[in-house]
Amino acid sequence: MAERSFVEEVKKLRLGAGEVFSGEGILAVTKALLESGVAYVAGYQGAPISHLMDVLADAQDILADHGIRFENSASEATAAASLAASVNYPLRGAVTFKATVGTNVASDALANLASGGVTGGALVIVGEDYGEGSSIMQERSHAFAMKSQIWLLDPRPNLPCIVQAVKDGFDLSEASSTPVMLQLRIRACHVHGQFVASDNRRPAFTIKDALEHPSRDVDRIVLPPASFLHEREKIHERWPAAVKFIEERRLNEFFADDKSDWHDIGLAVQGGSYNTVLRALERLGLADVYGDSAIPLYVMNVAYPLIDSEWERFCAGKRAVLVIEEGQPNFVEQNASAILRQRGVNATLHGKDMLPLAGEYNAATVVKGLRAFFERYGVLQAQPEQAAPRKVIPVQAVATAAAESPVQPTLDDSVHARPPGFCTGCPERPIFTAMKLVERELGPHHVSADIGCHLFSILPPFNLGATTMGYGLGSASAAALNAPASKRAISVMGDGGFWHNGLTSGIANAVFNKSDNLTIVVDNSYTSATGGQDILSSTALNPTRSTGHEIEQAVRGVGVKWVRTVRRTYDLKTMMATLRDALTTGAKGPKVLIAQSECMLNKQRREKPKQRKAIAAGERVVRERFGVDSDTCTGDHSCIRLSGCPSLSIKPNPDPLRTDPVASVLDSCVGCGLCGEVSHAAVLCPSFYRAQIISNPTKVDRLRQRLRNAVIGWLQRREAQRRARYAF
Repeated sequence: MAERSFVEEVKKLRLGAGEVFSGEGILAVTKALLESGVAYVAGYQGAPISHLMDVLADAQDILADHGIRFENSASEATAAASLAASVNYPLRGAVTFKATVGTNVASDALANLASGGVTGGALVIVGEDYGEGSSIMQERSHAFAMKSQIWLLDPRPNLPCIVQAVKDGFDLSEASSTPVMLQLRIRACHVHGQFVASDNRRPAFTIKDALEHPSRDVDRIVLPPASFLHEREKIHERWPAAVKFIEERRLNEFFADDKSDWHDIGLAVQGGSYNTVLRALERLGLADVYGDSAIPLYVMNVAYPLIDSEWERFCAGKRAVLVIEEGQPNFVEQNASAILRQRGVNATLHGKDMLPLAGEYNAATVVKGLRAFFERYGVLQAQPEQAAPRKVIPVQAVATAAAESPVQPTLDDSVHARPPGFCTGCPERPIFTAMKLVERELGPHHVSADIGCHLFSILPPFNLGATTMGYGLGSASAAALNAPASKRAISVMGDGGFWHNGLTSGIANAVFNKSDNLTIVVDNSYTSATGGQDILSSTALNPTRSTGHEIEQAVRGVGVKWVRTVRRTYDLKTMMATLRDALTTGAKGPKVLIAQSECMLNKQRREKPKQRKAIAAGERVVRERFGVDSDTCTGDHSCIRLSGCPSLSIKPNPDPLRTDPVASVLDSCVGCGLCGEVSHAAVLCPSFYRAQIISNPTKVDRLRQRLRNAVIGWLQRREAQRRARYAF
């Protein structure tokens, strides 16, 4: 169950020539693939490109109508290797995954593909997860493109440019016999806009044609001496063909060139950063909202290779050019500097000397860099006050006294930082609660973490996890820590990581090397970290994929003898007992604990609409909630420290003689019961209670409630009378 459905949106993919397509960038990419005559598509989900896989999954009937093969790959390496179908056949193929971790996983396949070259167009659509909101290490796809000499497209983030880049990518790939990488930042993936659609095209050469007319070319296989011939071919044939195509097709763009009042300076920017640069120029009064710039712009929709002739043309006669390039190293700036030096162009090149060395270039960052550049070359001094006035329509009148209000202290001084954490009711929280409670008995253990939601266990309140090396590499991360000792290393991985990489690199490796460590596999029935997509062990029935294959059987199949499955992670006693057994048993060999419970976020997405529908229909609906008795709560707050649930908070103590705040359960509680389990397992206060909220109660429910109120009321009155007798 993916976190977002595109069933309604994919209907737009059937639009024909001349019709206007309105929608999101991800959907536009899919439409562009259909219009390009693609024969097969594969990929692995990952931010910010996850939804492209979801769109393709929801559009399988449309893909089938056009004879397009779609596959949700086991990993990025699987996806990239599928592009081998384009090596010997004129088949257009596309794959998609997250960068740069996805390109790292797929690097072997991509390097071989780039070495031998392709016959049909091969397009690699990567979601560039770079910047302050990134979920991975800060690296760029640019370096990988340069390493393997895969041409890198970085289109301006608007729908017409993105759609055209997909089509140009296939043409460029075929013209130069080289795979092409299309880089999409998160804003490009989710930008909304319009473009004029074209008719969808069936592939001219189909997969069926390839199967019925097999072909092979030994020179396309990476074997000596062909591997050396590939290198010569790249330099002497493919590269010149790519440069010629880029020049003739005018994939890169020039704006305000040779007609600007400031023609003696310029800005060179990658296409993906164009909107940000234009916004910064607007704020400085050097561009308008329609994109007309007073400063000449060279927009590189092809980030690699750089085109020498275009750089010479743009920089000739200019005093200075500022290169706006996110990330480090400054590949574009260095390459451009070499080009200008070799061609004798004397323009001064600026870049990282005026902009930050690393990090995402948002509008504020670019404004600061542009201001420094323009002030050096006299632009802002000549036009200090030409910024267009902004017309602001106030929602309501603002009192004059508001301007004189006292300065409030910054939040940093009064509010503690809140680290990322598990969702309310997350079934992974009790796993790490159990680990902390067992840690009290057995002492701390080395814990190797993995990519996924369980990575939040590294942060407070659990503070578990010493390393993370990659998706599905949790068990492999503890491989070296395997020696006779009084303690065993613990590693954690999710079910998505298990099927992606962990079964072979982690579990099978542990069997082969006779590891004595413990691996915990968090099984919530789908890849929750990437959006809830189905996998081999999913319990959901998927009409297009085979599911229901248990992780325990796979683990036993590679030779693990000690395997335990906990079917309900919220059962804290069982979790603790199983962990304790795994860490203290005398049995040798790798140990695997499979902890099962469905992702609460996906469960709520499915259950809440059903509950609302049932309540609206007048049906009886019972919801469980937990609460804290303020009179009983001691204010110790161990329940919060051992759980960290967002629905657990504090409130003022109702007892005037006690100053410590008491625990409180917010309305966001989903009734998982972990807080009560924690209180019991940790021998804490018995202040937690469970309540049932009944919508559309029956007559029996109402009668039962009246009886309860009568009995409780009678007991309360009797207690009040008893206290009154002894009051004096």
